Amino acid sequence: MRRSAIVSVGLAVSLLAACSSDPEADAPSASPSTTSSAPTTSPTPSPTPSLTPSSTPTAEPVRRVSPDDVRVATAVAAVEHLAGRIGPRPGTSPAYRRAARWVQGRLEELGWTVEQQPFRTPAGVSWGVPVRAGRSTNVVATRGDVRPGRPWLLVGAHLDTVPQAPGAEDNASGVGALLAVAEALDERRARMPVVLVAFGSEEPRGPGEAHHYGSRAYVAGLSTAERGSLNGMVSLDRVGVGSVLPVGSAGDGDPVQQQLLEAAERAGVPTVVDTQQRSSDHWSFVRAGLPGARLGSTCYAAYHSAADVPSVVSRDQLRRTARTVVAWLR
Repeated sequence: MRRSAIVSVGLAVSLLAACSSDPEADAPSASPSTTSSAPTTSPTPSPTPSLTPSSTPTAEPVRRVSPDDVRVATAVAAVEHLAGRIGPRPGTSPAYRRAARWVQGRLEELGWTVEQQPFRTPAGVSWGVPVRAGRSTNVVATRGDVRPGRPWLLVGAHLDTVPQAPGAEDNASGVGALLAVAEALDERRARMPVVLVAFGSEEPRGPGEAHHYGSRAYVAGLSTAERGSLNGMVSLDRVGVGSVLPVGSAGDGDPVQQQLLEAAERAGVPTVVDTQQRSSDHWSFVRAGLPGARLGSTCYAAYHSAADVPSVVSRDQLRRTARTVVAWLR
């Protein structure tokens, strides 16, 4: 990795430390109405199909995905719809269910096979506002054939918000980048099969472990073969502001983080490194012994507030994020 790819590391890391700590550490003091627990149901997702066909016709050239395939307009449209039209969408709310249906429809339009993986989420207090218990869902997109135990990659972004925020940056930006990646993979091959997931109920509902319910349910539903063959998971969380792309890991020497830094360099994207990052869905994978890292978490004033509207999101940062992910998948 060229050192020139890491911009203003000292300043940026200090900013990240102020904004990207575990969600319960910075949440307003409030006691959840129920104690946190792991999701009460964790249905096993359908086998994760491969983008790579079992055999490639010799008469047709293989089209490999490239960062140049990214259309930022796709990401922008998602931010405007999710934050501008649907608005606040806590994981167990009717608004969340509308958002999940919309994301499913967009992924299906882009040629993916999509299923919803339901799970239970307890009641609690989300950033100072009581939220009800209920069902949430992960939107899981796959394409092609799958063979259990074969290597695969996962890209995820949480779809829910805290109750008071329209959630443009947090996290329609991540979902928008996810859809741009889905579009870039249209009729193109990644280096191994890819699964895309829009996670539900990521936002905290109290202190301690009262968060990341959707990704925890997804990990709990993986088979032994799927766990053993997952080569990397990337969480896209708050990727819509700033001029450099934060690349976070739960500790030093993380291989997925290093892969992302190298991918960003290939894509011409400036980065900043954070090695104490556990406040997104990648942590559900890492804590289970699976490889995972995060893109995003630049400080911004509208965090978890009613001011988190589409106008705060930068097209350029969405483009940087999607290009990095596509370079990683390539």
